Amino acid sequence: MGQINSFRDLIVYQKAYKISMEIFRLTKTFPKEERYSLVDQIRRSSRSICANLSEAWAKRRYEKVFVNKLTDCLGEEFETETWLKYSLDCEYITEENHTMLMSQYEEVRKMLISMINNPEKFCQ
Repeated sequence: MGQINSFRDLIVYQKAYKISMEIFRLTKTFPKEERYSLVDQIRRSSRSICANLSEAWAKRRYEKVFVNKLTDCLGEEFETETWLKYSLDCEYITEENHTMLMSQYEEVRKMLISMINNPEKFCQ
């Protein structure tokens, strides 16, 4: 693991941020009636993964708080997967996009679980 000076240096943050931006682009094509429901929900949950990671990083002085915030990240990741399934079933995204995003989130999920299980590697 290279030098980590900021939450922005975390590979998991970089991956989650990239995926949330892809979701932002994809949801621009969703029907207008979904703007304040599915679009809002999936954008919020995907962005919350990154936001909670930054909060976890700020609180890494306290291992239990750090793990708690990472658990919030994991919850937001699972929520985003749920919204992606709705997006697929409503035919707003293709099977190809769904598979790609789910594969990327699987990587993020594994990284988050590893961080939760090994907080001492990140805490001060």
